[in-house]
Amino acid sequence: MSGHGDGDGKRTGGGDGLGIEREYRRRKRPPRGWLLVMAFALGNFVLQVGRHFDALPTWLLACMAVLVLTSVVWVSLFMSRGRTRVGPDGIAVRGALSERKRSWHDIYDIRVEAAPRGGGPSARRHVTLLYGNDGRRLGLPHLDDWQLDDPHAEVADLLTAAARHRGMTWDRRPEVEARIRRRAGHRKAWEHAWIGAIVVLLCMLALLVALIVANGEAPVVLLLVCIPSASFAALAALLNWQWESQVPRSLREPEPPQAVRSE
Repeated sequence: MSGHGDGDGKRTGGGDGLGIEREYRRRKRPPRGWLLVMAFALGNFVLQVGRHFDALPTWLLACMAVLVLTSVVWVSLFMSRGRTRVGPDGIAVRGALSERKRSWHDIYDIRVEAAPRGGGPSARRHVTLLYGNDGRRLGLPHLDDWQLDDPHAEVADLLTAAARHRGMTWDRRPEVEARIRRRAGHRKAWEHAWIGAIVVLLCMLALLVALIVANGEAPVVLLLVCIPSASFAALAALLNWQWESQVPRSLREPEPPQAVRSE
């Protein structure tokens, strides 16, 4: 098993003789169900904006158009440019606009995990995440069950091939596991805060349209900027505090030693 991957976990051609050089990129098109859901969501958005076009401020319509266009461009760039490269020095992840690299000594583990819920019946069931020694995680594009028949087997083979370049076995370390759990908890807190702020924003948008239709005017900045921003800040602070209060003291990061003052 040596050479470069063709996106489905198979190696073809020469390499370093250890099967470590691989590349995972888009090989299959996204499922039709996922494309239909995205097309329906975008079409419904355009329809709703068109129905209330005269009632919405010009700057708000412009912001919506920029947001939608940016999202479409970002997804297109990611699908065409995104890939995961594996080599003797580590792993390089290229996204829509940037590339990040991790050396084998900085990589703690590579895990196949269940994909976030809510993607519909045609969404990915599993994604692959790289975890560093600091507990941070990095998604590996196209190393999932959209592009691979068996991502679990591919990652297991990859870990075996990388052990020699890493210089150590893939043993679990309690202190790193604690960092991963803490970061996962705070990440969930931020995600829930974003979801809550988006729900508030949608409610304020509906209220804005209703006030404009009824009265001809409404406090746009207050409803669409101030209230959603305040709700996000409040939810983020509350949820992060709640999570941190549940973390046992033994699992918390030790405080850095204070410098000793010289007399």
